[in-house]
Amino acid sequence: MKLRVLGVPLDLGQERRGVDMGPSAVRAAGLNAALEGLGHQVEDTGNINVKIPETQHFGDRRAKYLKEIAETSQEVAHRIYRTLEEGFFPLSLGGDHSIAVGTQAGVSKFYRDRKRSIGCIWIDAHADMNTPETSPSGNVHGMPFAATLGFGPEPLAKIFGYAPKIRAKNCVLIGVRNLDARERRLVKQSKVTVFTMRDIDELGMRAVMEKSLGVATRGTVGFVTSFDMDVVDPSEAPGVGTPVRGGITFREAHLAMEKIADSKKLLALELVEINPIIDIANKTANLAVGLAASALGKKIL
Repeated sequence: MKLRVLGVPLDLGQERRGVDMGPSAVRAAGLNAALEGLGHQVEDTGNINVKIPETQHFGDRRAKYLKEIAETSQEVAHRIYRTLEEGFFPLSLGGDHSIAVGTQAGVSKFYRDRKRSIGCIWIDAHADMNTPETSPSGNVHGMPFAATLGFGPEPLAKIFGYAPKIRAKNCVLIGVRNLDARERRLVKQSKVTVFTMRDIDELGMRAVMEKSLGVATRGTVGFVTSFDMDVVDPSEAPGVGTPVRGGITFREAHLAMEKIADSKKLLALELVEINPIIDIANKTANLAVGLAASALGKKIL
């Protein structure tokens, strides 16, 4: 497979600095070599240019840096679209999770133009379904899934002029364990299939992934996977933007990615929220490389 790596060093979506260095940390952990070792052709296009908080005013407190994040999202969306048009598989590296707005939009538009729909598997400790009206912080990295579903600010939800980018009936949220009070209502109303950490504990990751793949592929050409590294327990992934105790294990994370690879329906992959400033010996970035390899075909035997 031909892979194209795109770094999006965006950290305007949250208040803790450092995730802008995530793409560099993942590259330093040997991403390209690992993927080439699987037989893939890897083209790394470097990082797109993004604005930094020190040079901007945050604007509306309900959706901080919305204008700048929307500009970056539009560029990401067009880059992802061209990547697919040129026959490459897109691999996006964050940056905070607001980059998902652009990734999802680009893949959605590409297949929409070909009269096909897509699904989404969103693996995250958080639902990312806030809107400016519900968010207690105004941080946009808590809003990208809502934008993908057609909710929230138009500059995010209406990239390419339409919404939603993906139908809720083909979207799955896995690993969630930290929801804001008003966000909880939106998650329930959205009709997205949700597997919380309790569901994973009770059902096991294998069953959760089999059910999730069924949802994401029903009537679609395939699905995008958006993997927030904070879904993994902080003992295994300490260097993340918003760590939450009680996450999935190292092996559960790899099994999820291995099941995704087995489906042969993965259309694009993004790995986000890696923060080298609070990481330990690049442990989280090394895990991200391993997970990308598992999603793209690496097997134990």
